[in-house]
Amino acid sequence: MLKLRLYFSIILFFVTGGMESGIIGGKVAALNSRPYMASIQINKHHTCGGMLLREDYVLTAAHCLNRDHFEVVLGAHNITKEKSQQRIPVRKYIRHPMFEQNKEKDYSYDIMLLKVLSPSSLSKFVKVMPLFKKNGKTPANVHCSIAGWWLKTPKGNQASDVMREVNLKLEENSKCEKMWQLYFNSERMICSVSDGKHAFCMGDSGSPLICNTKPQGIASYTFNGNCTNKSYPQVYVKIFYFLPWIKKKMKMN
Repeated sequence: MLKLRLYFSIILFFVTGGMESGIIGGKVAALNSRPYMASIQINKHHTCGGMLLREDYVLTAAHCLNRDHFEVVLGAHNITKEKSQQRIPVRKYIRHPMFEQNKEKDYSYDIMLLKVLSPSSLSKFVKVMPLFKKNGKTPANVHCSIAGWWLKTPKGNQASDVMREVNLKLEENSKCEKMWQLYFNSERMICSVSDGKHAFCMGDSGSPLICNTKPQGIASYTFNGNCTNKSYPQVYVKIFYFLPWIKKKMKMN
């Protein structure tokens, strides 16, 4: 068991992080097709994705936390230009308290709310993504999609300034549990399988997984250094599980 924990600790040290990015094998998203998308940036450099839940709240992954000049960019397609963009500093970081306990991280709680300094202005470029009220269970093999900015190939270094998207297929929880073992919790997580050509990658953390027009997951982690690995499913935090926590925190703050 100790060897198993050590092995997966090594893997998780290199899982999807906030400092690199990449929708692998995807295509350029249609202009203004995802007005809820947020680019979370440090010093005007994209680090993570996010989703606008309310004019003043963005949902993302907890491991994206970084307080150095953290800003949210909304209304972006090409993150290097466009007058439609709104760049808003983050006022408050509300990370799930169970994500890190005694300096150990539990990625099944990899979720965080960002309260921005001033409310965003809604328009055709910037819109909130409403959360579902009932748990519409999404079975395996359903085709979903995820979007983000940055690397175009698993081992490349060429960034994409424009938003890219990729279609992914959900995997059965039993297969996720078999491969990730202690690091997959079927109550709080879902996962997708890569065909070896399509995947989310480092820096797409926090981006929403959309299935049947509904946000189902928040991109959390993938396999060490190989985002298109066919054996290890890509993992997302299950949004529905955290709805009570999300609503409570937005009401309190």
